[in-house]
Amino acid sequence: MRKKYLLIMLALQLTCFAQNKEVLYNFTAIPQSLLVNPGADVSYKYYFGVPVLSGISANIGSSSFSAYDLFAKNGVDFNDKVRSIINNSSSKDKAQVNQQLELFSGGFRVGGKDSQSYVSFGVYQEFDFLMYVPKDEAILALDGNRDHIGKSFNLGDLNLRAEALSVFHVGFHKKLNEKLVLGGRAKLYSSGANATSTKNSGFIYTGQSAGTPNLYTQTISSNLELRTSGIATFTKDEYEGSIPSDIAHNTFFNGSLGLGLDAGVTYYIKENLQLTASVVDLGFIRQSKDIETLTYKGEYKYEGVNPSFDSTNEPKNIFDEFDKAIPRDTLYNKYTTWRPTKFYSSIQYSFGESRSDEECNCKGKVTRKYVNAVGGQLFAMSMPVEPFVALTAFYRRSIFDKLDFKATYTIDPYSDKNIGLGLSGTLGKLNMYLLVNNVLEYKDVSKANSIAFQFGFNFVFHDSED
Repeated sequence: MRKKYLLIMLALQLTCFAQNKEVLYNFTAIPQSLLVNPGADVSYKYYFGVPVLSGISANIGSSSFSAYDLFAKNGVDFNDKVRSIINNSSSKDKAQVNQQLELFSGGFRVGGKDSQSYVSFGVYQEFDFLMYVPKDEAILALDGNRDHIGKSFNLGDLNLRAEALSVFHVGFHKKLNEKLVLGGRAKLYSSGANATSTKNSGFIYTGQSAGTPNLYTQTISSNLELRTSGIATFTKDEYEGSIPSDIAHNTFFNGSLGLGLDAGVTYYIKENLQLTASVVDLGFIRQSKDIETLTYKGEYKYEGVNPSFDSTNEPKNIFDEFDKAIPRDTLYNKYTTWRPTKFYSSIQYSFGESRSDEECNCKGKVTRKYVNAVGGQLFAMSMPVEPFVALTAFYRRSIFDKLDFKATYTIDPYSDKNIGLGLSGTLGKLNMYLLVNNVLEYKDVSKANSIAFQFGFNFVFHDSED
């Protein structure tokens, strides 16, 4: 049973990654850059994404170990590998997944040919998962309490949340003048399934009195809570449906509802020096469908010989006493969850003016276009224990008129050598893009701490293409 618990925890650890989209951010050749900054300086007559194929992202990673550390055939005993991983982890190590699938998207200019106002809209499906490593509980499951007399195991290390939802959104951005672009996006969330357990506390303690080597005192103080929405039905014996299809149906047509807001700005200090900032997913969901909250609250104290909770060394009536002291209660109250809010900012310096093949319009205002840009980005995201923060340096280049490239170097809690590459090209009116993170890890993905990619297809129309 101990091994099963640990394998589940480690498997979850192998699917962690932050929601930072550093290659996509301010890559304005891609319409989806508006999703990470609604105030990005993006202009078009209109565009629409290829349904289901306009934005697909997948990622995998780990903050404390790789698959190679666990499954390498190097002669090391598997139990020793598990013990080494647990000992090298901390309660701040986390497993995190974020997956998005854009179902459809589009945008158009409003107000005529000379207008600088734009509307964008769409629907995407999203899955979030976050779990901190319960190190104390893992040590207890692996070793038991025999070698840890006098140690208090913190139940507050149990910290996780997961959610499957759909997001319906509409945004507006406007270039007020040559220096300033402002934008905002309203979101309607529909949560098909949610599980939250982020405010736990308590401890497990085994003590031994001096002079009484065979007598122990074990204390369990528990304040554990797991809140779920859209899940309880699937745990019933009488349920005979399909869990994936029912969650998908609830996500789009029968979910718990919430509201959110994105806001962004682009400001040109000089024509070739740009500042940007955005806040994404400032919002909440009122969990109200198929609610069930499980609690284990109370305190249990045992004094005697060999306090063990296994079937071999079971003290008389110990399970009955434990159930009475820390009962399992089920509640059915609605609750509110907050979306993980993201903050982006960047500074960009552009250089190297491009040479246009078009005829000179000496009476009109000439807007310079630069082929190179360098800069830095900051990313931060709210989390239950502490914010996730990442720093990125980047280089952008317009290789041809309709082919753009971006390279990034990111330092974050998962890696200090995360190199990302992005390419966006337009053939006729079809825009195609591919973004890849942590490219150095692709030579042996089993040793990777994080890998991610995103790609999509859009049709983009400009006035010059009429």
